[in-house]
Amino acid sequence: MSDAPRLVKSSQEQAVAAWISHLNQVRLDTLLGALGQQDLNLQDALSTLDSAIKKINLEVIETNRGGTKGMHGFIAEVAEVGISNARSKIVGGEAAYQWVNDNGPVDLLRDGVEIQQKFVAAGGRLGLGAIADHLEKYPDFLKNGAKYQIPADHFETIQQLHAMSPEDAGKLLNSSSDGPSLRDWKRVQAFFDQGTVDIDSLEPSKLDYHKAQRGAYEQTFETEQESLRATDQDLRTDAAQASRANLQEGAKATLGAAAIEGGTAFVLAIIEKRRQGTQLKDFTREDWTDIAGSTGLGFAKGGVRGLTIYSLTNFTKTSAAVASAVVTASFAIAEQANQLRRGEVTEAEFIENAELVCLDSAVSALSSFIGQALIPVPVLGAVIGNTVGTIMYKAVKDSLAEREAALIEHYLREQQALAGQLEAEYGDLVQRLDESMSDYLEVLDQAFSPDISVALLGSVNLALQAGVAPEELLDTEMKTHAYFLD
Repeated sequence: MSDAPRLVKSSQEQAVAAWISHLNQVRLDTLLGALGQQDLNLQDALSTLDSAIKKINLEVIETNRGGTKGMHGFIAEVAEVGISNARSKIVGGEAAYQWVNDNGPVDLLRDGVEIQQKFVAAGGRLGLGAIADHLEKYPDFLKNGAKYQIPADHFETIQQLHAMSPEDAGKLLNSSSDGPSLRDWKRVQAFFDQGTVDIDSLEPSKLDYHKAQRGAYEQTFETEQESLRATDQDLRTDAAQASRANLQEGAKATLGAAAIEGGTAFVLAIIEKRRQGTQLKDFTREDWTDIAGSTGLGFAKGGVRGLTIYSLTNFTKTSAAVASAVVTASFAIAEQANQLRRGEVTEAEFIENAELVCLDSAVSALSSFIGQALIPVPVLGAVIGNTVGTIMYKAVKDSLAEREAALIEHYLREQQALAGQLEAEYGDLVQRLDESMSDYLEVLDQAFSPDISVALLGSVNLALQAGVAPEELLDTEMKTHAYFLD
């Protein structure tokens, strides 16, 4: 492959890597942004609860507002505003509730909707009597879409009794049980039979009746704080899960890389045919078959490249540029291995070519990495860096090629001459070693001969071979007697 198509292909490969890296970075940035925003959401939500508690303490408890029997109603109003707004803020919403606090027909406002809250248990009517009294005083209250808000547990009971048929009421309700009685059912039915208030005009509070009492509201707020923190943790977990590598994005990266590499292979194949002198209109079926084969191979390689880069960058600590270089080098080495099996290259050529393709891939990866760092524009920086780096690498390599080739050739001749010289010296040394070993083995056989006289003579010769001084040898009867008896 000539330099221009090689450069185009290298740039395309690094562009794919940079694109996948950009996809990963977008997910990471989204996660960091979500976590940062969630920090603010949690802070705002907890601060809203704190403000509500302070308001209850200062404006309700300390002033004894409502007295013993009515204080819980004002606690419920402030708590409803604080808890509702905190729950909205923990998920990134706005404060929708406002405490009116003017002793008028409206207690709360929620995005413009007027709300009258009735936390009443007296009379056993679940607050319906208080609603009837309020509506008598303000007959137009419900005409503009206003709502009556009652404790959550009261609302649940009213809903149940309102939907219950007379037959079921007679069978299921027992006046002696702790739950609603038949009398309660009759009261609920009678209230809605008047037609002045519809069940849809009622809504539940965020609190049960007992949770708004003077001795219980602090625990209510503590429980709500724990709930907000749990919600916060769930949202962070969801954000982390959403930021993980996933099958859909992996498939997107695989198909995108396959399409890009297949398209590049298609264009390069056509250009190669045109360089051979064939006009586009003169392409034969064989030409188009060759082009289709190159395109299909490029598509397959691109798919492998996309899937591999996506996997390496997400499941290992590998940059996209390096991952692409690994894939490129793997393809090239696999091609060299096939040539080796077919006998088209020698083992030495295989190793040399493998080293060269790895070096080219490393230069491409490093150039893309530097380019992306200097030009922080997705894909563009990697392509420019790869192009500039590869051209510089080729220029340096080509400019030094002639001189380096002469140096290498001279070095090779010297190595060949030295190898011949060393081979001759090695052969001479081996021959001398063989001769020495032969003499040594002969002396060794004599020293360990079963014939004592031969063994004695052999031990003397072995000692001399080992470097023992002649005067120290016990080679005469006189020396032996002197050594053992004197």
